[in-house]
Amino acid sequence: MSETNPAAATGAPVDAAPNRYTAAVAAEIEARWQDFWDAEGTYAAPNPKGDLAGDPALVAKPKKFIMDMFPYPSGAGLHVGHPLGYIATDVFARFQRMNGHNVLHTLGFDAFGLPAEQYAVQTGTHPRVSTEANIENMKVQLRRLGLGHDKRRSFATIDPEYYKWTQWIFLQIFDSWYDDEAKKARPIAELVAQFESGERAVPGGRSWDALNAAERADVLGEYRLAYASDAPVNWCPGLGTVLANEEVTADGRSERGNFPVFKAKLRQWNMRITAYADRLLDDLDALDWPEAIKLQQRNWIGRSEGARVDFPIDGENITVFTTRPDTLFGATYMVLAPEHPLVEKFTLAAWPEGTHDVWTGGHATPAEAVAAYRAQAASKSDVERQAEAKDKTGVFIGSYATNPVNGEQIPVFIADYVLMGYGTGAIMAVPAGDQRDFEFARAFELPIVCIVEPTDGRGTDTSTWEDAFASYDAKIINSTGEGVSLDGLGVVEAKARITEWLEQRGIGEGTVNFRLRDWLFSRQRYWGEPFPIVYDEDGVAHSLPESMLPLELPEVEDYSPRTFDPDDADTSPETPLSRNEEWVNVTLDLGDGRGPRKYRRETNTMPNWAGSCWYELRYLDPHNSEALVDPEIEQYWMGPREGQPHGGVDLYVGGAEHAVLHLLYARFWSKVLFDLGHVSSAEPFHKLFNQGMIQAFVYRDSRGFPVPAEEVEERDGAFCFQGEKVTKLLGKMGKSLKNAVTPESICEEYGADTLRLYEMAMGPLDVSRPWDTRAVVGQFRLLQRLWRNVVDEATGEVTVVDTEADEDTLRALHKAIDGVRQDLDGMRFNTAIAKVTELNNHLTKAGGAVPRSVAESLVLLVAPLAPHIAEELWRKLGHTDSVVHQDFPVADPAYVVDETVTCVVQIKGKVKARLEVSPAISDEELEKVALADDKVVAALDGAGIRKVIVRAPKLVNIVPA
Repeated sequence: MSETNPAAATGAPVDAAPNRYTAAVAAEIEARWQDFWDAEGTYAAPNPKGDLAGDPALVAKPKKFIMDMFPYPSGAGLHVGHPLGYIATDVFARFQRMNGHNVLHTLGFDAFGLPAEQYAVQTGTHPRVSTEANIENMKVQLRRLGLGHDKRRSFATIDPEYYKWTQWIFLQIFDSWYDDEAKKARPIAELVAQFESGERAVPGGRSWDALNAAERADVLGEYRLAYASDAPVNWCPGLGTVLANEEVTADGRSERGNFPVFKAKLRQWNMRITAYADRLLDDLDALDWPEAIKLQQRNWIGRSEGARVDFPIDGENITVFTTRPDTLFGATYMVLAPEHPLVEKFTLAAWPEGTHDVWTGGHATPAEAVAAYRAQAASKSDVERQAEAKDKTGVFIGSYATNPVNGEQIPVFIADYVLMGYGTGAIMAVPAGDQRDFEFARAFELPIVCIVEPTDGRGTDTSTWEDAFASYDAKIINSTGEGVSLDGLGVVEAKARITEWLEQRGIGEGTVNFRLRDWLFSRQRYWGEPFPIVYDEDGVAHSLPESMLPLELPEVEDYSPRTFDPDDADTSPETPLSRNEEWVNVTLDLGDGRGPRKYRRETNTMPNWAGSCWYELRYLDPHNSEALVDPEIEQYWMGPREGQPHGGVDLYVGGAEHAVLHLLYARFWSKVLFDLGHVSSAEPFHKLFNQGMIQAFVYRDSRGFPVPAEEVEERDGAFCFQGEKVTKLLGKMGKSLKNAVTPESICEEYGADTLRLYEMAMGPLDVSRPWDTRAVVGQFRLLQRLWRNVVDEATGEVTVVDTEADEDTLRALHKAIDGVRQDLDGMRFNTAIAKVTELNNHLTKAGGAVPRSVAESLVLLVAPLAPHIAEELWRKLGHTDSVVHQDFPVADPAYVVDETVTCVVQIKGKVKARLEVSPAISDEELEKVALADDKVVAALDGAGIRKVIVRAPKLVNIVPA
């Protein structure tokens, strides 16, 4: 006797549904289809040429390039908040693929940076070893989600074959200058040719031939788009490195590590991003980005129009930038930033006669006062220095400048509320019209001259004022000097007149200023791209030839930069690479005709932003060893087209926290490469979408420490951990907050398709939302009902029938198709899932076997959202080709429009009748039908009609006489 059911033979309970969709079934299906997709290259996107070239018919389709922001491979791995954007782009990419597009969707890894270096310092593990292990772990986690990435195109920024081209791009920038007349970057060789021919005068008046190599290098350094200079930088002793402005918090501490940051003067590499300020602003208009992100970029660039004015001092000039040159007659003192290079030159050895005691800061000499004040200012952040509520501080440097419009001698101070990073680092102080200047003038007993007639009744006697008066509408007064008078003019006319007067006398000019500063590009770290630069014995910087790229990182025993007491500002960097003498000091033949010579390598490394400035281009042509990217391939995927005048990626999804740093830097690199003819796209990312954040509840004990969220119990409305009450607050999800939920745990309990559906169904993609593990089961049940509508849970057989669907089902189907299509195209994934659920529920409630045509359409609707179960059901329905490349269903308009709609008839605002009418009914026809209805006739009871308001097809409002 044979047994087909072992449970029956043993007397154990028989499972009535052995073919139910369970977590175990989901896991088996998902692993099998992931293997299939990898083996078949299902998601490979063909290029028009090159080693990734594919089917010409596929290339001939419209293309879509869809990208996620670069992930950093953390040792902590992913929690369920991380894949939100990755799942969203995957759903959108699958939808576009099913709508006939050749879709490029892949993912690489941004793997240089401080975390891996700090881990290496702590453990002695080489950063590459830990980083590559983290990458492999992340790949496993991402694969389990069923993401449809073209894995042939993936890479990490730490791959030498990748950072070879990062170094190459740096050299293109280094060997370029910005031509203000042409409004574009040009090769530095063209500038040298202009100097050699005399077409362009050499600064200083000497001929090019008369300059030695070091002098020529200094001249070119004033033009190069990548240059080294001695400049004020943000020095962080606790990290042992300098930081860009964007990496310093508002309270003057490092974004990473929270160490104090000080101002120091060091020689560092910079990128002349300021040359592109106007273009970075103007080109935002053509980008499909959130307005909030555009506004942040505009504010960071900070364009303002005004004038530069020279104030003579001891035979030289201090130049200021002002947006209000019309107030020059009210300038009663000057202020320099403490870091201004002219401070030392104009600081006197002794206090001049008549110096007010309050101006000296209690010091015996100006030099002592300046030194003490500079040390004090160096410990403050820019935000602290400019805080409106702070007391105004400063010291007199002993010198006086001349106000050019009236010849008056005005004292020169240094004060921390003036920043070297804005304008010229010097201001003319007009205390009557600027609140900070007003407060400073009051504190230091300086004159306040009214030059704009107050309109608020306060009068012109400034001794009675409690604050400054600033206005763009009032008239100018007290502003007449030699050859110019502004009295009686409005602000606009006065600005134009005084600017013209300044330009005629050669003491000023109308100009535009930007808040944007050049990008500090050096880091005193090991784990970053080495600069492809060497210095000769005269200190002149030379590019390595392309044949020597990539310049790989050497092996070192100590990965850490030298760090110092975090509060010790009187320190300077020492880099890990500088300790490797054999690597630093080399003999090379650079191919410049001078033969082998001794050189010293640059020992700083590039910031972690370097690799992410151009990675979208490498996705296009990742194995090209001869060029950054093939021009034809770049043009195909990213070139300008209708609606995208600057070209770029079709969709870029990531967090709003990258609004300034990454996006601004990437735009700058794109524009330089565009100017030099290497790419056809002047912008990297045409459409930007910022996803929200998945949040989680953080539970803290009485000490404020987080406790494991999964071990917290709710009792009588309170939350307890091991018997102790804890507080509950919604916040970020993370390992340190002990509230992280891993994707693996959800996949094991429900499957990856359920996780995908839940994350997309939680709410609009651009809104943050709280994670609730208990709610995940709702999407699991949706998939179980979908499975039951196709598969018999008892036998495993497909239950669909080859009969036509009834009209109600057809209407439900085509409305779902229409709605889901629109929602997926608009990235409204939560409402798309709601429509799929509604259709699925309709089929469940209808009972009986589902028509094959309806089942197949439902599976295709689900395919972008839950690809594994869709692939499985598609095969069970008898198809042999992948669901991935099937056509997305198209709705029949006849079934999308309701056959009838309900029209409400009101009399005196009260509902008296409801009519079933055609959606296409006209206003005139609807009025006739409404007035003829028995209930309406009865309600009017013979009364006349004064007015009938018709809003076909849903409303008729009758106003009786």
